[in-house]
Amino acid sequence: MAALTIATGTGNWFSALALGVTLLKCLLIPTYHSTDFEVHRNWLAITHSLPISQWYYEATSEWTLDYPPFFAWFEYILSHVAKYFDQEMLNVHNLNYSSSRTLLFQRFSVIFMDVLFVYAVHECCKCIDGKKVGKELTEKPKFILSVLLLWNFGLLIVDHIHFQYNGFLFGLMLLSIARLFQKRHMEGAFLFAVLLHFKHIYLYVAPAYGVYLLRSYCFTANKPDGSIRWKSFSFVRVISLGLVVFVVSALSLGPFLALNQLPQVFSRLFPFKRGLCHAYWAPNFWALYNALDKVLSVIGPRGFLRCLTLCALSSFMFGWHVHEKAILLAILPMSLLSVGKAGDASIFLILTTTGHYSLFPLLFTTPELPIKILLMLLFTIYSVSSLKTLFRRSFTLVAQAGVQWHDLS
Repeated sequence: MAALTIATGTGNWFSALALGVTLLKCLLIPTYHSTDFEVHRNWLAITHSLPISQWYYEATSEWTLDYPPFFAWFEYILSHVAKYFDQEMLNVHNLNYSSSRTLLFQRFSVIFMDVLFVYAVHECCKCIDGKKVGKELTEKPKFILSVLLLWNFGLLIVDHIHFQYNGFLFGLMLLSIARLFQKRHMEGAFLFAVLLHFKHIYLYVAPAYGVYLLRSYCFTANKPDGSIRWKSFSFVRVISLGLVVFVVSALSLGPFLALNQLPQVFSRLFPFKRGLCHAYWAPNFWALYNALDKVLSVIGPRGFLRCLTLCALSSFMFGWHVHEKAILLAILPMSLLSVGKAGDASIFLILTTTGHYSLFPLLFTTPELPIKILLMLLFTIYSVSSLKTLFRRSFTLVAQAGVQWHDLS
């Protein structure tokens, strides 16, 4: 219902899309869930029943707390709601506890937190100008983008079958992207800094944010040919960005610095002893290309999205202990590009099809086999048909502030 109020300015179709996918998520509640379900139940128990000084030391379960402090506080807040469902789930020694009430609480907590993702998609759609498109609703880039994001196959199976909280985290990322395109740079930087302290995997795309903010915010003027006017560099703006990062980091890490526990926290966040690979089916390899030149070439919003996608793919290729679900970090930003240019749409279709297929091993139980095949087929067929229809006509993709998403190629 919260999604309905969010969509008032976009039209009933957005509300229907958001409500429809929410109902689908509810239907997936009884399906298989992975060990990540126990991981998050254990984190609820740790943050609820132990003092903060023990959060990153507790090791009764093998699923120790290894996310940044903001996510730990998120689990702490959830735990105070969870106690009204089933107090036993908050017992650290209740390993692999999974009552029906625990299942309902954790499933619905993921669905509820997706409200932020819905809002972020709504904001991203505001950055698209599709006035030159035909009158058919299903051919409008805003509608297509909404479906590609709200009904993303990968997010559906990873969060609402396998079990995780990626939706609201990607919501923070998409919202930060929207704010940057709306020239609300400080808000965008703040949201991304907060995101990093929720889940540190987003460090992979930090270079894209850093270069874009440096180019678009810290340099205040361009030459007539579009190149940087070096004398326009603003130290005040650099300092303001630094203060944003510092304040967010202080709020997150400050308590553990006071407890002299930062080394322990970092040892949990960056567990190099685990080995190079997370899982044999994560299709990454130490690739033969380097994205640095692309990072340094970021100029406009479209270039920023390409750079962000390249950073995500490069980290997926080169990364240490890469999780197969990390491919979503590239797929979702690529969704924004896919409605802007036919060439990007073609790349998106290849990436999303192969990337989503690589997630199949996450759902290895027999009852989920027809579900994952059907959902992926429906999403893939829609993606191909809608993008093919979209590029029969021309349209302009424009940022909220009136800055066109120029092609940098």
